[in-house]
Amino acid sequence: MEPWEMREWYAEYLDACNRHDLDEVRSLLDPAVRRAHLPGGADAWIDDLADLFHGFPDWRWRRIQLVVEDDRVAAHVRGSGTHLGPFRGLAPTRRHVNVPEFAFYRIADRRIVEFTGTESVELLALLQQ
Repeated sequence: MEPWEMREWYAEYLDACNRHDLDEVRSLLDPAVRRAHLPGGADAWIDDLADLFHGFPDWRWRRIQLVVEDDRVAAHVRGSGTHLGPFRGLAPTRRHVNVPEFAFYRIADRRIVEFTGTESVELLALLQQ
């Protein structure tokens, strides 16, 4: 894909995430997607998002910066939402959180095949305070 196509692709991906459309997100993942320090595969990715959306039903990401090079996308986003459901063993706190996230993707055939980035460690720390 050309850089402008990668930017459009990422906008589609982020829109699907913000709509909590897990079927659409899955269509943008390679079934065997590799995630650094996290369980691999599209099923694990979707399970993690479902868990996040259950705990934070209003969760949204806002793109801050996007860098595209060859088959790679680097994204700086801010994720935010209100903790209204159980999340990773924590009972709802009703707190609103806003956390920075950095993600790096390798794209092949319009699907994410590799991912590395921050897993909202700050999110868990905020909730536990």
